[in-house]
Amino acid sequence: MTIQDLVGSYSISGSNQDESNQITYKGILNLSLDENNRIIAQWLINNTQQQKGHGFFKDNILVINFSYKGDENKIYKGVAVYKCITTDVLEGFWSEKHGNPLYLGVEYCLRMKTKNLN
Repeated sequence: MTIQDLVGSYSISGSNQDESNQITYKGILNLSLDENNRIIAQWLINNTQQQKGHGFFKDNILVINFSYKGDENKIYKGVAVYKCITTDVLEGFWSEKHGNPLYLGVEYCLRMKTKNLN
């Protein structure tokens, strides 16, 4: 698998960095590449919260440093790590700097298929 294989859009579901293992959010993750073949990530969580990040890929592991603007315009930062099961399935965990240090968030990503209209 190469980094180019990961480019595309993924439907995501995940749980926050707390003791609950329940799915607490859904959204879309878009992965693209910059001029240095590094990952550019953009999340849209629950149709309202936008997050962005940059990352790298090696040995089927994708690591993304991310940030987003939360309540009261406070900037939150963290790291997401995904195991690339296939080019269509990513399984990850994440942690934010100010999140509960006893827990990790989890996220599952499934590639969104596009229909060829030709």
